[in-house]
Amino acid sequence: MNIRFLLRVATITLPELVHMYDVSTRKRALALVAQGRSLNSVSRETGISRAAIRSWQRRLEPLPRIAPPAPGPPADERAYSYLLGLYLGDGCISAHRRSGYYLRIACADAWPGLLQLCREAITKVRPGIGVYALQRDGCTMVTSYSRHWPNLFPQHGPGKKHERRIALEPWQQAIVDAHPWEFIRGLIHSDGCRITNWTTRLIGGERKRYEYPRYFFTNLSGDIIRLFTDTLDHVGVAWKQANARNISIARKASVALMDTHVGPKH
Repeated sequence: MNIRFLLRVATITLPELVHMYDVSTRKRALALVAQGRSLNSVSRETGISRAAIRSWQRRLEPLPRIAPPAPGPPADERAYSYLLGLYLGDGCISAHRRSGYYLRIACADAWPGLLQLCREAITKVRPGIGVYALQRDGCTMVTSYSRHWPNLFPQHGPGKKHERRIALEPWQQAIVDAHPWEFIRGLIHSDGCRITNWTTRLIGGERKRYEYPRYFFTNLSGDIIRLFTDTLDHVGVAWKQANARNISIARKASVALMDTHVGPKH
């Protein structure tokens, strides 16, 4: 028998043995045993371990998978609102090959402060959970494992976020309404920036350079852009849609509000 297969079987738990094969495969193996064949000979012919066949003799159908209990509300709603913005901008959730899920937030190496804020937000939302960093080309993936990430971020789903509908659950919207600036900050820290624009003006017959700050938010998802602009409306920030994927905040009073509550990335 293949040594790699033997090593793999040695690490598999009994519930996994039940779920690894479909019902027709299990029935075929049991039919061979019913003919009077030994477990050893059936195992050699099918490549299925004796432990698996023996377990099927006790129970042919797999036990139903029991979903993990809901994790309850986030431990820190203010931190969750910020983390939700980061997730919608540069985050993803992926299934572990056995069970549970990884939450990954991409943080550019140019902003070490952002990386630290992201780690702190995760630990506040799920106290006691492990958080670690995986270095990638030009960025760091802040990563955490839990069975409950899809419960906390129900926007998780197959495909890219901008290719599917993104909407907040009522409980999420209530948190964003209570902590709108944290949500805006998370979105800006993930997919936004504060820049200095310039133009020229004719003053007293002399053309002079004029500089002014501006915030931009860029995202391919129209739904996420709408969540951003709805929250800006909620806090009284004026904005303009520069194009289908860019939101601009340039009015002096609105930039001042953003500077007070968000500020540039660092």
